[in-house]
Amino acid sequence: MEGQDEVSAREQHFHSQVRESTICFLLFAILYIVSYFIITRYKRKSDEQEDEDAIVNRISLFLSTFTLAVSAGAVLLLPFSIISNEILLSFPQNYYIQWLNGSLIHGLWNLASLFSNLCLFVLMPFAFFFLESEGFAGLKKTKVKGENQLEEGYEKGIRARILETLVMLILLALLILGIVWVASALIDNDAASMESLYDLWEFYLPYLYSCISLMGCLLLLLCTPVGLSRMFTVMGQLLVKPTILEDLDEQIYIITLEEEALQRRLNGLHCCVWAFSSCGLSSSVEHNITELEQELDNVKTLKTKLERRKKASAWERNLVYPAVMVLLLIETSISVLLVACNILCLLVDETAMPKGTRGPGIGNASLSAFGFVGAALEIILIFYLMVSSVVGFYSLRFFGNFIPKKDDTTMTKIIGNCVSILVLSSALPVMSRTLGLHKLHLSDTSRDSETAKPSANGHQKAL
Repeated sequence: MEGQDEVSAREQHFHSQVRESTICFLLFAILYIVSYFIITRYKRKSDEQEDEDAIVNRISLFLSTFTLAVSAGAVLLLPFSIISNEILLSFPQNYYIQWLNGSLIHGLWNLASLFSNLCLFVLMPFAFFFLESEGFAGLKKTKVKGENQLEEGYEKGIRARILETLVMLILLALLILGIVWVASALIDNDAASMESLYDLWEFYLPYLYSCISLMGCLLLLLCTPVGLSRMFTVMGQLLVKPTILEDLDEQIYIITLEEEALQRRLNGLHCCVWAFSSCGLSSSVEHNITELEQELDNVKTLKTKLERRKKASAWERNLVYPAVMVLLLIETSISVLLVACNILCLLVDETAMPKGTRGPGIGNASLSAFGFVGAALEIILIFYLMVSSVVGFYSLRFFGNFIPKKDDTTMTKIIGNCVSILVLSSALPVMSRTLGLHKLHLSDTSRDSETAKPSANGHQKAL
């Protein structure tokens, strides 16, 4: 009987592992497909010719899509954990949700952490250096004729660029390790500190990722207030404003006359450009033509907005815009109120400090005093925080050039956007927990029964 029980337990463990792997694969496949469509919407359209640069761009596109999917998974994982906890509390014995357990949540968090490290330290640097590489001089492909020889030349060129990229990554890793070694020797020059430098995999890589998360938290603290103030402006640009004491027909008529006048002036300058070129005045005429073309584009854009406002229904003009603005005001007020209450609790009550203690675990107790409604509110605020941080990030002057444009975004800019979103998404759980937007303990899993053990160099790390 004991042997049969042991076999049954192993079978259940095997089936649970297969089920969790299948669920993780399906979820990531959905995120990858959605991320691919998002990136291809903004990626600059290239020629259909199959050459070496096209192959390099395609590989960089796949790596960027993988990174964006990991970022989306990191953003969705915290709301997924909160809603899973409430579902398990509401239906504890339901047969159809037995797959939703602490083991699955723990595995998803581990995969998110692993893939975030992989994308941040390996895939994205590889994609950037691979995109900018040209291959070593002795390994570059030569111009050949014939399809077979051309394909062989492409393969040699790709291999040369991969080799150069790997060399650049190795040199970058040695540079970072050298800087860490020198800094450690200058700050703390003792035997234990120098010995800890050899504990690369178990201490310094997780510590480096924690530093990246800290940088992401600081970036979130900088971007979120800007995003909260910019959300009203952005939504005002996307939605149709109510027409109060405005005559849209008259405005469209005036803007149409202005467009026709600019078009006539532009046609006249195009006709006279050849006459002015003989007199040496072509440069000034071309400058005037450029200014008129830019002004004409602005007029056309304004005309399009006015026509959109005219075609909008009365419900869209008079109901959607005020409702969205009121909703944004309520969400911003609740977020500020929760953050203020959390800061007050931290100042008054020492037990409210996040000391890394374990909570009740997934499916054992509700994370909100209001139950399912409170959990839904927490999820909405978390998404609102993320959207506000992204809006604030692109609103900063230093990152203004990172804004992607439809069908006109280079792969280098796409890689920069993917890295930025990955850093922000990695810091979102810690940031929202610190601000008091949720009470989920990120270490609460069904496998956290092991205690913290000291590593070989004396550092304390949690397994």
